[in-house]
Amino acid sequence: MKEIKEQVWKANLDLLKQGLVTLTFGNVSGFDAQRGVMVIKPSGMDYAHLKPEEMVVVDLDGRTVEGRLNPSSDSPTHLALYRAFPGLGGVAHSHSEYAVAFAQAGWPIPCLGTTHADYFHGEIPVTRWISASETAEDYEGNTGSVIQERFQGVDPLEVPAVLVAGHGPFVWGQSPEEAVVHSVVLEASARMAWRTLALNPAATELPGYLLEKHFQRKHGPDAYYGQTRKGAKS
Repeated sequence: MKEIKEQVWKANLDLLKQGLVTLTFGNVSGFDAQRGVMVIKPSGMDYAHLKPEEMVVVDLDGRTVEGRLNPSSDSPTHLALYRAFPGLGGVAHSHSEYAVAFAQAGWPIPCLGTTHADYFHGEIPVTRWISASETAEDYEGNTGSVIQERFQGVDPLEVPAVLVAGHGPFVWGQSPEEAVVHSVVLEASARMAWRTLALNPAATELPGYLLEKHFQRKHGPDAYYGQTRKGAKS
């Protein structure tokens, strides 16, 4: 567990370093599928004083199996995502300014340019409002349920982010580090979309052929971006 605790601790600090955290808002978790446990930041802790050994380990039912501190209050939402979306290794939640603005407006983030398309295969969806009964019964767990509901027909590995209406973004990846990277790109995409729509409210989404080109050259079966293959292009 030491290695994954270190990864989750570092990812939480990276979320802060990237300017996506205000005060103690936000959290990153990591999932160990082999052990069936999640490691997550303790609730309400000042990032500046976090230590790797303070990360909390919980099972898929939310029971603490290691750690003396309370896990993040958003733990049930993280767990719901790990249960619903196989292949996730990390989840990040922040209250980053531009992504939250879209969430509060109840608007998806449209794919207006190639920066967005490099990481997300289409718009970033927004959930419906969570109901009063869902809020009263199991707020954090049902937040995960409304995310799962919104992703009917959407591949969560191709669109690794969502906006919870009135709340903010939950973002994921194959590791805690990748979840933070996707959070950074999400906030950049939200900021650029906001400014694009301010300049031109009639701006249209990126043409489908450009969306496919940019997403597939990084993530498709014949991807050639980066240095992972011999002769790969930059």
